[in-house]
Amino acid sequence: MGPGLSEGERPLPRALHLRPSALAAVAVGGLLGTSARYGLGRWFPVESGGWPVTTFAINVLGALLLGFLLEAMIRIGPDTSWRQVVRLGVGTGALGSFTTYSALAVDTDLLLRDGHLLAAVTYALGTVLAGLVATGVGIALGACLSERRSAS
Repeated sequence: MGPGLSEGERPLPRALHLRPSALAAVAVGGLLGTSARYGLGRWFPVESGGWPVTTFAINVLGALLLGFLLEAMIRIGPDTSWRQVVRLGVGTGALGSFTTYSALAVDTDLLLRDGHLLAAVTYALGTVLAGLVATGVGIALGACLSERRSAS
């Protein structure tokens, strides 16, 4: 019997954010997502004052994948056990570090500072709107995959 527990009482499970498996999943996912984003930024650089196509594509793709992941995960069962680790590793870690909304803010600011008002506005609004649409598409794809899986 642990301290402060009456006979027959079980200790509460350790909070998810304190579990080594959860921390490791986020760390490994973060390493992979950040590396992918960095690599794409190096392979497809944007000229100063240019519309940040690479960051836009990364953010929209990340929104699509996150919508798909979360919808598919919720349809296959409750957010417990290995599903939590996958959600944290892939969703929070990999996709959270792959998408880069801080770069969206910086890129928008740089475009504004350099006098590219139209590019700044279309980039900022376009990223948010395309991200919303991509998330919806990802959710729909996750739902379709789940329906196909249960039908077979």
